[in-house]
Amino acid sequence: MAEIQFILSGVWITLEYALTSFVFGLVLGLVLALVKISGQKSSRWKPFAYLADAYTSVFRGTPVLVQLSVVYFGIPHLFDYQISPLLAGIITFSLNSGAYISEIIRAGIRAIDPGQFEAARTLQVPYFYTMKDIILPQAFRNVLPSLGNEATTLIKETALISTLGENDLMRRAQLIAAEKYTYFFPLFTAAVCYFGLVLIFNFIFKKLEKKFSV
Repeated sequence: MAEIQFILSGVWITLEYALTSFVFGLVLGLVLALVKISGQKSSRWKPFAYLADAYTSVFRGTPVLVQLSVVYFGIPHLFDYQISPLLAGIITFSLNSGAYISEIIRAGIRAIDPGQFEAARTLQVPYFYTMKDIILPQAFRNVLPSLGNEATTLIKETALISTLGENDLMRRAQLIAAEKYTYFFPLFTAAVCYFGLVLIFNFIFKKLEKKFSV
């Protein structure tokens, strides 16, 4: 029983990584998506759009474990300054999630009828308010299922933080397994916990979908 409680206490650390990284990733993804869309509509934004596309390609094209290792081991080595596993994990997962979310939001914006942009332009609605009040609310409603998938993916990816020695759900299961010389039960318990978190997040996003579809 004590072993189960020890493993379960890692749920809160896993949630800390997942929720914090998702919020930062959502903000970053929104900014990147708007830069990409703006680059298609204005030549002065094109250089920034190219940079945003390059950023997205790098983080979508490399393993999360490599990114985490670079942030935790590589960059501190260059600057002779060690950062905590918590900070390294949140930075890595946020940057990675932001790349995926930017493409999700960009697809949601492009799915909006172009006539709405033209109508707003005809009515001389500023571009900022066009995006804020007309386009983005519709885009977010359309991409809620994809954002939910990204959130659940992020929950599972946080298990990688155990490689840095952080006492998250996965790490605690590994510690119990090493101590008791039995692997199935501790790892199975961790798997059930991850699955439970995914179900909870899926439930929350389905409720949001139902609420905003009205």
